[in-house]
Amino acid sequence: MKNHNLFAALRAAFPAALDQVAIETDNGLRYSWADLERATAMMANLLQSLGLPAGARIAVQVEKSVEALMLYLATLRAGYVFLPLNTAYLSAEIEYFIGNAEPAVVVCSSKNFGWVSKIAFKAGTQNVFTLDDDRSGSLLARAAHCSDQHAVALMQQDDLAAILYTSGTTGRSKGAMLSHGNLLSNALVLKAYWGWQKNDVLIHALPIFHVHGLFVAVHGALINGSKMIWLAKFDPKLVVEKLPQATVFMGVPTLYVRLLAEPGLDRDACRNMRLFIAGSAPLLIETFTEWQQRTGHTILERYGMSETAMLTSNPYQGHQGDGRRGGTVGFALPGVSLRVQSDAGLPLPVGEIGGIQVKGPNVFMGYWRMPEKTAEEFTADGYFKTGDVGKIDERGYITIVGRSKDLIISGGYNVYPAEIEGYINDMDGVAESALVGVPHPDFGEVGVAVVIAKPGVTLDAAQIVAALKSKLANFKIPKQCFVVSELPRNTMGKVQKNLLREQHKSLFG
Repeated sequence: MKNHNLFAALRAAFPAALDQVAIETDNGLRYSWADLERATAMMANLLQSLGLPAGARIAVQVEKSVEALMLYLATLRAGYVFLPLNTAYLSAEIEYFIGNAEPAVVVCSSKNFGWVSKIAFKAGTQNVFTLDDDRSGSLLARAAHCSDQHAVALMQQDDLAAILYTSGTTGRSKGAMLSHGNLLSNALVLKAYWGWQKNDVLIHALPIFHVHGLFVAVHGALINGSKMIWLAKFDPKLVVEKLPQATVFMGVPTLYVRLLAEPGLDRDACRNMRLFIAGSAPLLIETFTEWQQRTGHTILERYGMSETAMLTSNPYQGHQGDGRRGGTVGFALPGVSLRVQSDAGLPLPVGEIGGIQVKGPNVFMGYWRMPEKTAEEFTADGYFKTGDVGKIDERGYITIVGRSKDLIISGGYNVYPAEIEGYINDMDGVAESALVGVPHPDFGEVGVAVVIAKPGVTLDAAQIVAALKSKLANFKIPKQCFVVSELPRNTMGKVQKNLLREQHKSLFG
């Protein structure tokens, strides 16, 4: 019987010579393929020794490290479900995720053990481990006593591999359920579509708690048996220094903007590079063009989301259309069916803007414990309504023109206005608030809060922002806050956010 465990496919792609370097870190550590094999076996044995139920969730909020990556692979290997959590999340957010997912195991940084373990034990989690980015923590101490031999758990294509939390525009986070089949199909399609080659080396400078860094980058390198140059945090100077040793780089647009500010970035630095990929947020055409001029390379833009992994990509080779086109996200990937429909659910002609809907082996199984929400997001003929708005031109190139509702993408991270407005509206003296996204030269887009005070109350904008900083991840904090007497409304009394966006669009130049 074929084992559809994603780890089995990744492991099968390891090179025959396991003593070769698989991962080289920015602080000089080298991990061989044999190290990955042994360490994931030990961690998988540790997880299986805990007597966890089938389908148990392993929630992980730790700093980026090779050991954190090994924990992800070990979770797949042992047949459990991986639940990565953004390192910026604070107690209110973690409490919701742990309460909703009910993980059997929680792994956190030592510095957060006090408050995270309190939340976890209260929610009924039996096991809380620590893992730090200096190769320490109780998880590794316990795993050190386990065998380094492990038979990969037998999984079906539809068995759950990971849950990624993604907020809806209502502000309530939803857990997107991704199967082993979803993730493997996407990894194999991208391997072929992006022309991964035998000697490719990837610079991995992204976080590993979302699709881009964990699935697109990590799976891309592993399914090709390719070495990774592993950077704990993005450092533009260090990336430029490492470029001659690499062939592939993936980043959000903000990273490309910061790399362009480095004087050392030129054609010589990129002489061995094969491919630069951008995603997670729109790439400005100025960045696209300046990158071409400086490096001689054309950035390949692609499009995906937590619920689907990658959906579209500009071509690697120029045989389709006229190659990579700035401002577009290319074509639907092989096996992905993509259409643009009107609000009434009717197909739209070429060039008309409408809602993007998709179908394919990469599309998720639904939202964790939200059957009604899942049903709502799929059409009668099985297409997932992405919530993005776009158009397809006569050559088939897809352009995303915006997000439905008011989603803000700041530095590649999703910010959901309803969530932040909820926190502001709970503050003493606040009558109402609205959060809108405005253009920003570095982050692409940032939030601006507009707040109305209750009658007779004087509010301080700086204090509102300070209060949010104690509750929410930094990328969600509005960059500006204004206290006003009223919000613009339409005849139905609904706040006209488009007018607020227009009013504040030049705030950051």
